[in-house]
Amino acid sequence: MNYRKLSQQEIAQLESQGCSAENWAEVEVAEAFEPQYVRNTRFSGHNRIGVFRRQIEMPGGLKVHSGIYNATLHNVEVGDDAHLYNIHNYIANYRIGRETCIENVNAILVDGKTTFGNGVRVPVMNEGGGREIPIFNELSASLAYILTLYRHRPEMIHEVERLIDEYAERQASEVGYIGDHVRILNCGSIKNVKVGDFAELVGVSRLKNGTVNSNEHAPVRLGSGVKCVNFIIASGVEIGDSTLVDKCFVGQGCVFDKHYSAGESLFFSNCQGMHGEACAIFAGPYTVTHHKSTLLIAGMFSFLNAGSGSNQSNHMYKLGPIHQGVAERGAKTTSDSYLLWPSKIGAFSLVMGRHTHHADTSELPFSYLIENNSESYLVPGANLRTVGTIRDAQKWPKRDNRKDPHKIDQINFNLLSPYTVQKMWRGREVLNELQALSGENTDVYGYRNCKIRNSSLRHGRELYTIGIRKFLGNSLISRLEQKEWHTLAEIRAALRPDSRVGLGDWVDLAGLIAPKSEVSVLLDDIEKGHMTLEDIQARLVKMHANYYSYEWTWALDKLEQVWGCSVEEVSLEQIRMTVNQWLEAVVNLDRMVYNDARKEFDLNSQTGFGVDGDREQAEADFEEVRGSFESNSFVKAVLEHIERKSALGNKILEKLENVRG
Repeated sequence: MNYRKLSQQEIAQLESQGCSAENWAEVEVAEAFEPQYVRNTRFSGHNRIGVFRRQIEMPGGLKVHSGIYNATLHNVEVGDDAHLYNIHNYIANYRIGRETCIENVNAILVDGKTTFGNGVRVPVMNEGGGREIPIFNELSASLAYILTLYRHRPEMIHEVERLIDEYAERQASEVGYIGDHVRILNCGSIKNVKVGDFAELVGVSRLKNGTVNSNEHAPVRLGSGVKCVNFIIASGVEIGDSTLVDKCFVGQGCVFDKHYSAGESLFFSNCQGMHGEACAIFAGPYTVTHHKSTLLIAGMFSFLNAGSGSNQSNHMYKLGPIHQGVAERGAKTTSDSYLLWPSKIGAFSLVMGRHTHHADTSELPFSYLIENNSESYLVPGANLRTVGTIRDAQKWPKRDNRKDPHKIDQINFNLLSPYTVQKMWRGREVLNELQALSGENTDVYGYRNCKIRNSSLRHGRELYTIGIRKFLGNSLISRLEQKEWHTLAEIRAALRPDSRVGLGDWVDLAGLIAPKSEVSVLLDDIEKGHMTLEDIQARLVKMHANYYSYEWTWALDKLEQVWGCSVEEVSLEQIRMTVNQWLEAVVNLDRMVYNDARKEFDLNSQTGFGVDGDREQAEADFEEVRGSFESNSFVKAVLEHIERKSALGNKILEKLENVRG
């Protein structure tokens, strides 16, 4: 845009409208500038002003004309059709975008050179230090996971930190930015903060040293009483109701509300925090806590649902808060549960009661960890058969709040994957080893500060076998459906893997499930010093995109172990056996889930319904509110799943019958 000096006539009109300037020569305006929309304004330093042609509609339908009214501006550039009204102190060192509305704010300023929160070190997980993560606008959950937990590779850590520091330095400026179509209404102090397009800040108490990465596709909304210091807020975030954020990264689609308090923590896509408190946590995607008296501290979580009053302790009154814990993806904590760090909770496990013995259940996923007389009892595999686990897996993709087409976190929603199935495979071996060491008739087995009853061990082993067969069958049938085949030779060709990538252990990089070998290659390349942050993100995106190719390589290796031969030697009978085992596993698990769902409709569940009548009235009241078991949408979906998978299995088996040798 071309700017010009004010004419003497324009200066006279501005002064007649209550305006003043230290030096009118340093006030520049757009060519079509009209002075009637600037009133009671004091100019200091070098300012540039656009044109004011449009009206802006406020909440409730009130229309106000763009312009500058009752303000003090120091070194400010005001975009076309912006509306500045009642700036109680001043705005200093800012560029303000087009059609942005700022009303009734205390002060907005940049004081000296700032990186707007980029490069701030967050002492995640260990309050005693040692895992400080430099945050920046494009921080992904997967990169943060590597920076947090791969400290055994200091050269790689140093290289990534160097790249982030360079990025932060490129963001450094003595001038702030407020984007286009922003609303900042009735706010307090905003200092050293960059605000993206279409953000809404209404009633915010204080913002200091941070970036609000709002955009047209995914606006950020900050509400009444919010205080944020040393922060990065990603697109699509909503924070309201006096929430406190101090030294945090808040990822895409997160929601904080109802007086939540978050300090020195990282939150990634679709986390939700209400009422409770977080301190020094790594909150991977879908970490959710909605209840008062719930404290998440010094832990790593993802796909977590924290019950009311859930709590952890990160010190034992010795050397201070130096301990940490991990709850792998999909873990849940019930009301008033407690964990004494260090502990490690296996994937998709449920924690009930108080546990003070440093449990490590990471090799036994899908388990219940239950307190009984101050002892921690483990029920392996029990969560595979529950309604809650299946519902969680179904709801996460539906609750993805990310509207931004540029998605930073790579999230794999699969319940069964090489990551979880390798744990079930190992878990079955662990249970066999326990039984072999202590004897088949032992009542209670000891395992990593937990106890496992004999019946739980046997049933857990069966559940793991069912889960493994379901996953391997899923992978096999999916592969067979993708290819054309009529002979055994064509089947063998169809089953050959696309590459050797995928063999060995897999890891969950806070939502991104990938072969450990590929992650190691990435880390090696980072250490060589020839990668940028964009290169690293591109590699993570590629790993996510290639998941199913890598998954099949891993699954086929396990199938070959089950078959006892390579894919080049597999027989039709072995393939039919795998499909039959898959079909049986799918139906058995669905029947378990179906029976678990039925408990929500039994007589105990009807307690409290029909309070002033008899049992018949209670049943009628219950059905009116909750519906019948047969009409429940989840129950119908389970039955439809059984029918659909049975038809698919029978179709594959029928086609295999017609295969030529």
